[in-house]
Amino acid sequence: MKQITSKIILSVLLFIAINYVSRWLSFRIDLTQNKEFTLSKATRDILSNLDDKVMVKAYFSDDLPVDIAKTSEALNDLLSEFKNISQGKVEYEFISPNADPKKEEEAMKEGIQPVMINVREKDQSKQLKAFLGLTIQYKEKKEVVPVVQPGTAMEYAMATGIKKLTVSNKPRIGFIQGHGEASLQEMAQVYQSLDILYDVESVYLTDSTDLKKYRTLAWVRPQDSIPAQHVLMVDEYLKKGGNLLVAANSVQADLQQGLAMMASTGLEAWLLTHGIVVDSALVRDAACGSVQVQQQAGFFSFATPVQLPYLPLVQNFPSHPVTKGLERVILQFVSPVRYMGTGSFTPLILSSDKSAVEKVPLMIDINKQWTQADFQESNICMGGLVEEPGQGRIIVYGDGDFPVGRGRNQQVNEDNVSLLVNGIDWLSDDTGLIELRTKAVATRPIKELDDATRSMYKYLNFLLPIGLLLTYSFYRSAASRRKRQQRMDQRFS
Repeated sequence: MKQITSKIILSVLLFIAINYVSRWLSFRIDLTQNKEFTLSKATRDILSNLDDKVMVKAYFSDDLPVDIAKTSEALNDLLSEFKNISQGKVEYEFISPNADPKKEEEAMKEGIQPVMINVREKDQSKQLKAFLGLTIQYKEKKEVVPVVQPGTAMEYAMATGIKKLTVSNKPRIGFIQGHGEASLQEMAQVYQSLDILYDVESVYLTDSTDLKKYRTLAWVRPQDSIPAQHVLMVDEYLKKGGNLLVAANSVQADLQQGLAMMASTGLEAWLLTHGIVVDSALVRDAACGSVQVQQQAGFFSFATPVQLPYLPLVQNFPSHPVTKGLERVILQFVSPVRYMGTGSFTPLILSSDKSAVEKVPLMIDINKQWTQADFQESNICMGGLVEEPGQGRIIVYGDGDFPVGRGRNQQVNEDNVSLLVNGIDWLSDDTGLIELRTKAVATRPIKELDDATRSMYKYLNFLLPIGLLLTYSFYRSAASRRKRQQRMDQRFS
């Protein structure tokens, strides 16, 4: 009895000791494919080099729906790791504004407005006012995140927020203007993403323009003729180690007239001197976006979405930091990109395995019935990275419109924005934060099955359990028969 009592007491003491030690020593194993819960080296470097306190105030309401409450838990875990790695220089506090009118007023003064979320309770749907924002303060500077969206790259948002406050001199990024290029207003999402870590400016190429102060230049959708002097200025900039991103149209397409013609700005000829060929052709892809077509039915007219193969939906990305984490980029009237130089070339965006190239001029028939015979090629390169010895790096895309907003909404697909911003980040940034921009939970779409495979799985799902049950029954029956036979043999022996 004494031995049992001693073992119980020893077990209790051991349990208490383990719990006490676990308060100071904790670890977790990250089994996610993209290491979602493991802090990157870039984040660790930022936190390790802090020279003063960073205060994070998270204004999150209590009693949130489960899917949104998980965001609060994930943020709390992330900030706990930030505090440990920074050796206490990152401090944080969670505040529930709904519990106190003064705290609610404080949150709104900080620039965090409540959002309305739908909640279902007892078979009734109601709206709940919730706060889901935070502030980051470093010395006299402050950064406000009005809403922390569930499923976003939270580590990137926090790390770049701290980096933005603590960096003294941000590198400059220049967007070339003056030849019909897309303005920064037309690329508002791109500007907002880049403005976190860089000073983003419009650049007009004149005799007095100093390009050396820019870490990277971007040339997006030029439409007018470019003087030879201007391309020579950019050429000199590259020779001195500057970096360049080009997104240009070599084809001008007009859906209203149903015609696609070659476009020439002079940029294509200059790219050719670097061995980069942007063909006067269009890529068509079976995986594509759609356009709205007006149809008439009696007195009524309505818009119907019609798939157009000249709007490739890119889901084929080679492994590279520029494209890491991207899932769907929508291009419009994009040209193939080839390299014929002596440097190295890395493809960044590729067509699907059912695609083709069509030379211009060509007629665009929206109502054409496409067949498999129209898509006999695969993995056509539509953008890539060129690295030449002794010069800066160049990223070229055969579509100048993919990052540009259109119409009243001006919203651009997030992965389109990330493709351009990631490229500029990779050319300009030496912190490694680019890898965090698209670091979030990856979607796992169900693979589409053909009819034969679907039928096979359906019958297998139905018959396999029955077969296993019958096999087990036969096995048990045979085993029982053998035992009875053995007992009978022993009785008569």
